Amino acid sequence: MRKLPPLRALQVFEAAARQSHFSRAAAELCITQSAVSHQVKQLEEHYGERLFKREGRQLNLTAKGTLLYNGLEQIFNELSDLSIKISGESNDQLRLAVYSSFAIKWLIPRLSDFRRQHPQIKIRLDMMTNDPELTDNVADMFITGQSGQLGFHHHVLHKERLIPVISPSLLNPDKSAIEELRLHPLLTVDEGPLGLDWDRWFVANKVQLPAEQQQHIFSHVLMAIEAAIAGQGIALASDFMVQADIERGLLIELDLPDILTGFEFQFSCKQRRLKEPAIAAFVTWLATQE
Repeated sequence: MRKLPPLRALQVFEAAARQSHFSRAAAELCITQSAVSHQVKQLEEHYGERLFKREGRQLNLTAKGTLLYNGLEQIFNELSDLSIKISGESNDQLRLAVYSSFAIKWLIPRLSDFRRQHPQIKIRLDMMTNDPELTDNVADMFITGQSGQLGFHHHVLHKERLIPVISPSLLNPDKSAIEELRLHPLLTVDEGPLGLDWDRWFVANKVQLPAEQQQHIFSHVLMAIEAAIAGQGIALASDFMVQADIERGLLIELDLPDILTGFEFQFSCKQRRLKEPAIAAFVTWLATQE
């Protein structure tokens, strides 16, 4: 006969450990916070080990708690997969966490094609500005700059390349691209620790930035692109973000060098979930969009 710990307490502990919070675990399981505390205490008494430790307001796992949580995560995932196989059901509602700029300029214009091919699969887009933790608690799939996460499948969707773009209304056919560059304001994006994008362009191409060159600084590239379309100057933008605007004649790519930023947009999901029909369909479709 198997010697098993209290199974309900294991379920409550897994939720509390994953959420790093008793209240959030209680909300997820539709029980009270005191019930969560009681179940965790019951499990600690069963093992004779502390599973959580409080450090200020932070709730952290002990070494034994971490060992238990890692094992439970694998067991619960396998149990979920087994349940799907037995019931014949599949998860056709997926959450995709994705950068807002990539979603607006690359993914959303293409997504109608996926929905036409797979009308039964519902995808919720959760747009973000910073890399989230890669966990099922956040989303089923991710498009971020992260790679190398243990247990995850990663695939490069796009290597970021910045190109100079200008509105046709500003373009003078009698002037060279470098003359145009010095004639108009630069629509510059402040990329935080990386600095100003145009400053990086001048350094990368060994071109001297004129002291009198006017720069209008934006906090996000989407604003710089809109300003370029409005004829306010020359922007540096990711090629995929302005592809549609160039095709519609709203912007023109200047005949100037581009720069590779070294940033890669990565699609990620848990390796074990690649066989789920909905995720497999999305991965297959993504491969046709590159």
